[in-house]
Amino acid sequence: MAYETILDPDLPIIDPHHHLWDMRGRFGPDAPPPRHGFEALLRRSPHYLLDQLLADLGAGHNVRGTVFIECGAMYRAGTSAALAPVGETEFVNGVAAMSASGLYGEARACAGIVGHADLTLGDGVAPVLEAHLAAGGGRFRGVRQSASHDPDPAVLGPLARTPPGLYGDAAFRAGFAHLAAHGLSFDAWLLEPQLPDLIDLADAFPGTTIILDHLGTPLGIGAYAGQRDVRFSHWREKIQALAERPNVVCKIGGLAMPFAGFDSFLADPPAMSEALAQEWRPYAETAIAAFGADRCMFESNFPVDAGTCDYATLWNAFKRLAAGASADEKAALFHDTARRTYRLEI
Repeated sequence: MAYETILDPDLPIIDPHHHLWDMRGRFGPDAPPPRHGFEALLRRSPHYLLDQLLADLGAGHNVRGTVFIECGAMYRAGTSAALAPVGETEFVNGVAAMSASGLYGEARACAGIVGHADLTLGDGVAPVLEAHLAAGGGRFRGVRQSASHDPDPAVLGPLARTPPGLYGDAAFRAGFAHLAAHGLSFDAWLLEPQLPDLIDLADAFPGTTIILDHLGTPLGIGAYAGQRDVRFSHWREKIQALAERPNVVCKIGGLAMPFAGFDSFLADPPAMSEALAQEWRPYAETAIAAFGADRCMFESNFPVDAGTCDYATLWNAFKRLAAGASADEKAALFHDTARRTYRLEI
Protein backbone atom coordinates (compact mmCIF):
# COMPACT_ATOMS: atom_id res chain seq x y z
CA MET A 1 0.00 0.00 0.00
CA ALA A 2 1.09 3.59 -0.50
CA TYR A 3 2.63 5.35 2.46
CA GLU A 4 0.88 8.27 4.07
CA THR A 5 2.49 11.69 3.72
CA ILE A 6 5.19 11.80 6.39
CA LEU A 7 4.41 14.14 9.26
CA ASP A 8 7.25 16.27 10.69
CA PRO A 9 9.84 14.44 8.56
CA ASP A 10 12.87 16.12 10.17
CA LEU A 11 12.07 15.00 13.75
CA PRO A 12 14.96 12.74 14.87
CA ILE A 13 13.84 9.25 15.94
CA ILE A 14 15.50 6.33 17.66
CA ASP A 15 13.38 3.21 17.29
CA PRO A 16 14.05 1.39 20.60
CA HIS A 17 12.21 -1.84 19.86
CA HIS A 18 12.27 -3.99 16.76
CA HIS A 19 13.13 -7.58 15.85
CA LEU A 20 14.97 -9.47 13.13
CA TRP A 21 14.06 -13.03 12.21
CA ASP A 22 13.83 -15.63 9.45
CA MET A 23 10.94 -18.06 9.76
CA ARG A 24 10.70 -19.07 6.13
CA GLY A 25 9.99 -22.77 5.97
CA ARG A 26 7.96 -22.71 9.16
CA PHE A 27 4.70 -22.28 7.27
CA GLY A 28 4.50 -24.78 4.43
CA PRO A 29 1.61 -25.15 1.98
CA ASP A 30 0.04 -27.80 4.21
CA ALA A 31 0.21 -25.75 7.40
CA PRO A 32 -3.15 -25.46 9.17
CA PRO A 33 -4.95 -22.11 9.22
CA PRO A 34 -3.72 -19.70 11.92
CA ARG A 35 -5.55 -20.13 15.22
CA HIS A 36 -4.36 -16.88 16.78
CA GLY A 37 -3.68 -13.38 15.56
CA PHE A 38 0.01 -13.75 16.33
CA GLU A 39 0.27 -16.74 14.00
CA ALA A 40 -1.48 -14.72 11.29
CA LEU A 41 0.99 -11.85 11.51
CA LEU A 42 3.98 -14.22 11.44
CA ARG A 43 2.72 -15.50 8.12
CA ARG A 44 2.57 -11.91 6.88
CA SER A 45 6.21 -11.33 7.88
CA PRO A 46 7.99 -14.71 7.82
CA HIS A 47 11.33 -12.99 7.50
CA TYR A 48 12.50 -9.56 8.57
CA LEU A 49 16.19 -9.01 8.04
CA LEU A 50 18.38 -6.03 7.20
CA ASP A 51 16.84 -5.45 3.78
CA GLN A 52 13.32 -5.29 5.19
CA LEU A 53 14.43 -3.10 8.11
CA LEU A 54 16.23 -0.71 5.76
CA ALA A 55 13.12 -0.42 3.59
CA ASP A 56 11.14 0.63 6.67
CA LEU A 57 13.83 3.01 7.90
CA GLY A 58 13.81 4.59 4.45
CA ALA A 59 10.06 5.18 4.40
CA GLY A 60 10.50 8.89 5.12
CA HIS A 61 10.81 9.36 8.88
CA ASN A 62 14.16 10.58 10.24
CA VAL A 63 15.16 7.38 12.06
CA ARG A 64 18.74 7.85 13.28
CA GLY A 65 19.22 4.48 14.98
CA THR A 66 17.50 1.43 16.40
CA VAL A 67 17.61 -1.05 19.26
CA PHE A 68 17.14 -4.75 18.57
CA ILE A 69 15.06 -6.71 21.09
CA GLU A 70 15.42 -10.46 21.46
CA CYS A 71 12.94 -12.70 19.65
CA GLY A 72 14.55 -16.15 19.64
CA ALA A 73 16.30 -15.77 16.28
CA MET A 74 19.52 -17.47 15.15
CA TYR A 75 20.26 -19.33 18.38
CA ARG A 76 23.52 -21.27 18.37
CA ALA A 77 23.31 -24.94 17.46
CA GLY A 78 25.43 -27.53 19.21
CA THR A 79 25.78 -25.74 22.53
CA SER A 80 24.02 -25.66 25.87
CA ALA A 81 20.51 -24.25 26.22
CA ALA A 82 21.94 -21.53 28.44
CA LEU A 83 24.43 -20.30 25.82
CA ALA A 84 22.30 -20.83 22.70
CA PRO A 85 20.77 -17.30 22.84
CA VAL A 86 24.27 -15.81 22.48
CA GLY A 87 23.98 -16.78 18.81
CA GLU A 88 21.26 -14.17 18.42
CA THR A 89 23.57 -11.47 19.76
CA GLU A 90 26.34 -12.59 17.37
CA PHE A 91 23.92 -12.43 14.45
CA VAL A 92 22.55 -8.99 15.35
CA ASN A 93 26.00 -7.56 16.01
CA GLY A 94 26.91 -8.58 12.48
CA VAL A 95 23.89 -6.70 11.14
CA ALA A 96 24.89 -3.71 13.27
CA ALA A 97 28.40 -3.82 11.87
CA MET A 98 27.01 -3.81 8.34
CA SER A 99 24.94 -0.75 9.17
CA ALA A 100 27.85 0.99 10.92
CA SER A 101 29.87 0.74 7.70
CA GLY A 102 27.74 3.52 6.25
CA LEU A 103 27.11 1.56 3.06
CA TYR A 104 23.40 1.30 3.85
CA GLY A 105 22.64 4.88 4.83
CA GLU A 106 23.11 7.15 7.79
CA ALA A 107 20.78 5.35 10.22
CA ARG A 108 22.57 3.03 12.63
CA ALA A 109 20.55 -0.17 12.83
CA CYS A 110 20.89 -2.25 15.99
CA ALA A 111 23.08 0.32 17.71
CA GLY A 112 21.86 -1.30 20.91
CA ILE A 113 21.17 -5.01 21.44
CA VAL A 114 18.89 -6.55 24.08
CA GLY A 115 19.29 -10.31 24.21
CA HIS A 116 17.80 -13.21 26.09
CA ALA A 117 19.30 -14.95 29.09
CA ASP A 118 17.53 -17.36 31.41
CA LEU A 119 17.80 -15.56 34.71
CA THR A 120 16.41 -18.59 36.55
CA LEU A 121 19.94 -19.96 36.24
CA GLY A 122 20.69 -17.79 39.28
CA ASP A 123 24.41 -17.29 39.73
CA GLY A 124 24.89 -19.56 36.72
CA VAL A 125 23.73 -16.74 34.45
CA ALA A 126 26.94 -14.74 34.97
CA PRO A 127 28.96 -16.52 32.23
CA VAL A 128 25.99 -16.19 29.86
CA LEU A 129 25.90 -12.43 30.38
CA GLU A 130 29.65 -12.24 29.86
CA ALA A 131 29.31 -14.22 26.62
CA HIS A 132 26.61 -11.81 25.38
CA LEU A 133 28.81 -8.82 26.20
CA ALA A 134 31.73 -10.37 24.33
CA ALA A 135 29.56 -11.23 21.31
CA GLY A 136 27.88 -7.83 21.23
CA GLY A 137 30.89 -5.83 20.11
CA GLY A 138 30.19 -3.07 22.64
CA ARG A 139 26.50 -2.90 21.67
CA PHE A 140 24.95 -5.30 24.19
CA ARG A 141 22.78 -3.27 26.55
CA GLY A 142 20.41 -5.54 28.40
CA VAL A 143 18.32 -8.67 28.80
CA ARG A 144 14.69 -9.45 28.15
CA GLN A 145 12.94 -12.43 29.69
CA SER A 146 9.20 -12.52 29.16
CA ALA A 147 6.91 -13.30 32.07
CA SER A 148 3.74 -13.14 29.96
CA HIS A 149 1.19 -15.61 31.24
CA ASP A 150 -2.57 -15.90 31.44
CA PRO A 151 -4.81 -18.73 32.64
CA ASP A 152 -6.69 -18.54 29.34
CA PRO A 153 -4.41 -20.05 26.66
CA ALA A 154 -6.39 -18.22 23.97
CA VAL A 155 -4.92 -14.89 25.11
CA LEU A 156 -1.29 -15.60 24.22
CA GLY A 157 -1.81 -18.41 21.74
CA PRO A 158 1.60 -19.71 20.55
CA LEU A 159 3.34 -17.41 23.05
CA ALA A 160 1.74 -19.17 26.05
CA ARG A 161 4.90 -20.85 27.30
CA THR A 162 5.81 -19.16 30.61
CA PRO A 163 4.60 -20.31 34.04
CA PRO A 164 2.92 -17.79 36.35
CA GLY A 165 4.91 -15.74 38.82
CA LEU A 166 8.27 -15.75 37.03
CA TYR A 167 9.37 -12.30 38.23
CA GLY A 168 8.80 -13.32 41.85
CA ASP A 169 10.70 -16.60 41.56
CA ALA A 170 13.72 -16.80 43.87
CA ALA A 171 15.99 -18.33 41.22
CA PHE A 172 14.97 -15.66 38.69
CA ARG A 173 15.77 -12.91 41.17
CA ALA A 174 19.14 -14.45 41.97
CA GLY A 175 19.97 -14.17 38.27
CA PHE A 176 18.41 -10.71 37.99
CA ALA A 177 20.81 -9.49 40.68
CA HIS A 178 23.69 -9.97 38.22
CA LEU A 179 22.35 -7.40 35.73
CA ALA A 180 23.41 -4.31 37.67
CA ALA A 181 26.89 -5.72 38.26
CA HIS A 182 27.31 -6.02 34.49
CA GLY A 183 25.81 -2.58 33.77
CA LEU A 184 22.77 -4.09 32.05
CA SER A 185 19.12 -3.05 31.94
CA PHE A 186 16.07 -5.31 31.84
CA ASP A 187 13.21 -5.25 29.34
CA ALA A 188 10.00 -6.67 30.80
CA TRP A 189 7.19 -8.10 28.74
CA LEU A 190 4.13 -9.16 30.70
CA LEU A 191 0.38 -8.66 30.52
CA GLU A 192 -1.77 -6.02 32.21
CA PRO A 193 -3.08 -8.30 35.01
CA GLN A 194 0.57 -9.12 35.89
CA LEU A 195 1.73 -5.52 36.39
CA PRO A 196 1.81 -5.93 40.21
CA ASP A 197 4.59 -8.50 39.68
CA LEU A 198 6.72 -5.86 37.95
CA ILE A 199 6.01 -3.27 40.63
CA ASP A 200 7.34 -5.72 43.21
CA LEU A 201 10.41 -6.51 41.09
CA ALA A 202 11.20 -2.81 40.64
CA ASP A 203 10.98 -2.30 44.42
CA ALA A 204 13.31 -5.25 45.04
CA PHE A 205 15.98 -3.94 42.59
CA PRO A 206 15.88 -0.13 42.67
CA GLY A 207 19.38 0.09 41.20
CA THR A 208 18.50 -1.74 37.96
CA THR A 209 16.82 0.09 35.06
CA ILE A 210 13.65 -1.74 34.02
CA ILE A 211 11.94 -0.96 30.72
CA LEU A 212 8.24 -1.82 30.49
CA ASP A 213 7.51 -3.07 26.98
CA HIS A 214 4.27 -2.39 25.12
CA LEU A 215 2.55 -0.30 27.80
CA GLY A 216 2.09 -3.43 29.89
CA THR A 217 -0.01 -5.10 27.15
CA PRO A 218 -3.66 -4.16 27.80
CA LEU A 219 -5.97 -7.07 26.98
CA GLY A 220 -9.15 -7.34 24.97
CA ILE A 221 -9.21 -10.89 23.56
CA GLY A 222 -9.93 -14.36 24.88
CA ALA A 223 -11.41 -14.21 28.37
CA TYR A 224 -11.03 -10.40 28.20
CA ALA A 225 -13.00 -9.88 24.98
CA GLY A 226 -15.28 -6.88 25.27
CA GLN A 227 -13.68 -5.83 28.59
CA ARG A 228 -10.85 -3.58 27.38
CA ASP A 229 -12.62 -0.33 28.24
CA VAL A 230 -13.84 -1.69 31.58
CA ARG A 231 -10.31 -2.79 32.49
CA PHE A 232 -8.75 0.53 31.52
CA SER A 233 -9.03 1.94 35.04
CA HIS A 234 -7.23 -1.13 36.46
CA TRP A 235 -4.45 -0.73 33.92
CA ARG A 236 -4.19 3.02 34.62
CA GLU A 237 -3.91 2.44 38.38
CA LYS A 238 -1.03 -0.01 37.91
CA ILE A 239 0.75 2.23 35.40
CA GLN A 240 0.57 5.14 37.81
CA ALA A 241 1.94 2.95 40.61
CA LEU A 242 4.75 1.68 38.39
CA ALA A 243 5.65 5.25 37.45
CA GLU A 244 6.32 5.96 41.13
CA ARG A 245 9.36 3.68 40.82
CA PRO A 246 12.10 5.92 39.39
CA ASN A 247 14.04 2.97 37.95
CA VAL A 248 11.22 2.12 35.50
CA VAL A 249 10.92 3.49 31.95
CA CYS A 250 7.89 2.93 29.70
CA LYS A 251 7.74 2.05 26.00
CA ILE A 252 4.68 3.38 24.20
CA GLY A 253 3.71 0.94 21.47
CA GLY A 254 2.64 -2.63 20.95
CA LEU A 255 -1.04 -1.71 20.77
CA ALA A 256 -1.00 -2.83 17.14
CA MET A 257 -0.57 -6.43 18.30
CA PRO A 258 -3.65 -8.68 18.59
CA PHE A 259 -3.77 -8.72 22.39
CA ALA A 260 -5.65 -5.46 22.95
CA GLY A 261 -8.38 -6.54 20.57
CA PHE A 262 -8.57 -3.32 18.57
CA ASP A 263 -10.58 -3.42 15.34
CA SER A 264 -7.54 -2.12 13.46
CA PHE A 265 -5.64 -5.41 13.80
CA LEU A 266 -5.56 -7.15 10.39
CA ALA A 267 -8.20 -4.68 9.14
CA ASP A 268 -8.81 -4.51 5.40
CA PRO A 269 -8.17 -1.84 4.32
CA PRO A 270 -5.61 -0.99 7.02
CA ALA A 271 -6.40 1.84 9.39
CA MET A 272 -4.70 5.18 8.78
CA SER A 273 -2.66 7.04 11.37
CA GLU A 274 -5.48 9.35 12.47
CA ALA A 275 -7.70 6.39 13.39
CA LEU A 276 -4.83 4.59 15.13
CA ALA A 277 -4.00 7.66 17.19
CA GLN A 278 -7.63 7.87 18.28
CA GLU A 279 -7.58 4.20 19.38
CA TRP A 280 -4.30 4.47 21.26
CA ARG A 281 -4.58 7.97 22.73
CA PRO A 282 -5.98 7.05 26.19
CA TYR A 283 -3.10 4.66 26.82
CA ALA A 284 -0.34 6.89 25.46
CA GLU A 285 -1.55 10.00 27.27
CA THR A 286 -1.97 8.12 30.55
CA ALA A 287 1.58 6.74 30.36
CA ILE A 288 3.14 10.10 29.47
CA ALA A 289 1.22 11.85 32.26
CA ALA A 290 2.38 9.21 34.76
CA PHE A 291 6.03 8.75 33.75
CA GLY A 292 6.77 12.07 32.09
CA ALA A 293 8.23 12.40 28.61
CA ASP A 294 11.77 11.85 29.89
CA ARG A 295 10.83 8.31 30.99
CA CYS A 296 8.74 7.37 27.93
CA MET A 297 9.75 6.37 24.41
CA PHE A 298 7.73 5.47 21.34
CA GLU A 299 8.56 2.01 19.91
CA SER A 300 7.74 0.41 16.57
CA ASN A 301 7.73 -3.26 17.65
CA PHE A 302 8.26 -4.13 13.98
CA PRO A 303 7.60 -6.37 12.21
CA VAL A 304 5.07 -7.55 14.79
CA ASP A 305 3.02 -4.38 14.60
CA ALA A 306 2.88 -4.69 10.82
CA GLY A 307 -0.27 -6.71 11.49
CA THR A 308 -2.01 -3.35 11.81
CA CYS A 309 -0.12 -0.85 9.64
CA ASP A 310 3.11 -0.10 7.81
CA TYR A 311 6.12 1.54 9.45
CA ALA A 312 5.46 5.01 8.07
CA THR A 313 1.85 5.00 9.25
CA LEU A 314 2.87 3.81 12.72
CA TRP A 315 5.26 6.72 13.30
CA ASN A 316 2.69 9.14 11.87
CA ALA A 317 0.25 7.87 14.51
CA PHE A 318 2.82 8.49 17.23
CA LYS A 319 3.46 11.99 15.90
CA ARG A 320 -0.26 12.68 16.03
CA LEU A 321 -0.30 11.49 19.65
CA ALA A 322 2.54 13.90 20.49
CA ALA A 323 1.20 16.84 18.50
CA GLY A 324 0.50 18.89 21.62
CA ALA A 325 3.86 18.23 23.27
CA SER A 326 6.63 20.80 23.54
CA ALA A 327 9.78 20.54 21.43
CA ASP A 328 11.72 19.18 24.43
CA GLU A 329 9.00 16.61 25.16
CA LYS A 330 8.97 15.44 21.53
CA ALA A 331 12.76 15.12 21.58
CA ALA A 332 12.50 12.90 24.67
CA LEU A 333 9.63 10.75 23.41
CA PHE A 334 11.10 10.09 19.98
CA HIS A 335 14.84 10.11 20.60
CA ASP A 336 16.44 11.23 23.86
CA THR A 337 14.84 8.80 26.33
CA ALA A 338 15.86 5.85 24.14
CA ARG A 339 19.39 7.16 23.66
CA ARG A 340 19.86 7.71 27.39
CA THR A 341 18.19 4.50 28.57
CA TYR A 342 20.12 2.25 26.20
CA ARG A 343 23.35 4.30 26.39
CA LEU A 344 23.56 4.73 22.63
CA GLU A 345 26.33 6.57 20.80
CA ILE A 346 24.31 8.07 17.96
